[in-house]
Formats: sequence, C-alpha cells, structure tokens
Amino acid sequence: MADNQIIMVGTVGQGIMRSADGGENWQRVGINQGLHSDALVRTLVSNPNRPESMFCGTDKGLYSSGDGGQSWELVKSPISDFCVWAIAIDPVDPSIMYAGTGTPTPAAVFRSKDGGATWERRPMEAAEECPAVGSPRVTGIAIDPVNRQDIWLGLEVDGVRRSKDGGDTWSSLNGAIPNLDVHNVAVAAGPPKTVVVVVNNDVYTSTDDGSTWDQLGIREVFPMTYPRGIMVQPGKTNTIFVTIGDSTPGRNGAIMRSEDTGKTWQSMPLPVQPNTAMWVVNIQPNDPQIVLAGSRYGYLYRSDDGGNTWEKLWREFSEISSVLWIPG
Repeated sequence: MADNQIIMVGTVGQGIMRSADGGENWQRVGINQGLHSDALVRTLVSNPNRPESMFCGTDKGLYSSGDGGQSWELVKSPISDFCVWAIAIDPVDPSIMYAGTGTPTPAAVFRSKDGGATWERRPMEAAEECPAVGSPRVTGIAIDPVNRQDIWLGLEVDGVRRSKDGGDTWSSLNGAIPNLDVHNVAVAAGPPKTVVVVVNNDVYTSTDDGSTWDQLGIREVFPMTYPRGIMVQPGKTNTIFVTIGDSTPGRNGAIMRSEDTGKTWQSMPLPVQPNTAMWVVNIQPNDPQIVLAGSRYGYLYRSDDGGNTWEKLWREFSEISSVLWIPG
C-alpha cells in the first residue's frame, strides 16, 4: 500500500479522522483546527482540480479547508444554518457546486457559483415530515457528465428531484420510481448514459433521462438487499460501485461492482467480513484505481487495483458517514 495519500474518514459524533500516510497513523481533527471534534460529519468532497481544497458537511453547517484537511473554517453563509448532508462539485467547472440539507433541519438545495465562498438557496419542494426520519434529507446529488445542466437529487424519504437548468428550478419524479426512500443517485456516462437511483431494497436505472425506469430486482441479483452508497469510477464510465448490507445498521455487508452500467453485477471479495452494512464508497480522479469503502460502524477497506482485491485497514472507527482520499 502506498503511503503518500491523505485519507479522511467522516464520522457521526467524532468529527474527522485524518491520516497523512495512507492509513498507517491517524489523528482526530480537533477544535484548534477549526472543526469541533464531536461534529456529526455527513459528507466530504474535494475540488477535482485542486484536491487540497475540500468541503465538509456537518450538523453545524458547511466547512471548507484549503490545506488538505489540516485546518477548517466555517463557511459564513445561510447554508450554515442547516445540516449539510450532500455536496457535489462540477467536474469541469469546480466553481459550480451544489449542496443538500436535511434532518434535523429542513430539506433544501443550495448552489454556489464561486467555488463555495457564497451560496444561494434554490426553490425545491420537499415534504416537511417523512416516515422514520422526520424531516427528509438530501442523500445524494449527481451532475450529469454529458449535460452538466442536468442535476439529479435523492431525498430520504421523499423521492427524486431533477433540475434541467443547472439548479435554477427543480421538478419531482415521484411516481416514476415508487419507492421514495432514496439512498443515493449517480449518472454514468456510458454508453449508454445511465441514471442510477439507489432506494431501500432495490436499484433503478434509466437510459432515457428518466422517461422510463428499469427495476433491478436486487433480491435475485445481490447477496443482500439494503443498498446505500454509489460511485461511478472516473475514467471508466461504465463501471459502478454500490455498497450494500443485510439491513441498517445490519450485521454484514458487501461491495458490488458493475462494469456494464448496471446490467450485471459482481460481489467483490473482502478479506474480513464487514461488521455492519457497507455504507460508503469513494474514488478520486487523481488515481481511479484506489477505491475506499467503509462499513456503517467503522471498518475501512481499500483497493489499489480498481476493486479487484481489497485489504482492511487496521484502524477502526465509530459510525462512518463518508470517506475521502487526496494525494499527499
């Protein structure tokens, strides 16, 4: 394993754990570094052109870092009155960003046109209350790599929203996908270009921009039936990873990979059985062969060959919400 990557693990209640040597040693980001150490971290992202420029969504708003996560600063904007659950950065123009909020604050979508310095709330209708979670939350935002004005957004438990104009306006797709318990969304460039929506107990795909949807039927395809995280592998526009479990938090999990935009799937061999559902997966364009994945309660796995083989890192964590690596 290479030791020149910075790895960060976002946790629910213990802030960010950071390793500057590829996972050999770890340090908890402390209050003297600008982020409260007991933060409920929900998401971590980095600028694809400047990986050391990062953003962290928490229960106390949005934080930014310009030095690879060594220090953080609260973004002073209306978005920081919200719990930030999801962030997406335009891969071609990183000055354009989207962020989604939710539980325990209202579900909303914000857009930045200046690289995250300022944010504006965009009009999007969302339920005030949903079963099981109270206020719904934005669990995923996906920018169409073919048409970057086309933005997809998933809400737990309030369905799918779509913007065709770069976030100016949003429409609901509820009814097209019957399950409103949306865990994540992604768009694979393909061909064919495929929108993938991960819901509780199934996966839906569309190759016609949401006009029609195919239900995977994961009870017949996956070894477990609770999918959660999703990631399209940069540079391999037909390859998609999905993390799954037997339930939430569950007692077991797996990592699934499709190399044909979701038509067929394989379960990746893990050296140690996960202790809970596999929750998150992350791949960066700097080196798409490096894949990180975390279980809900603290197991962290790494692949250096695009997901063919895996190792479990020695450090275990509390509840994992997000993982991210950048070059050291």
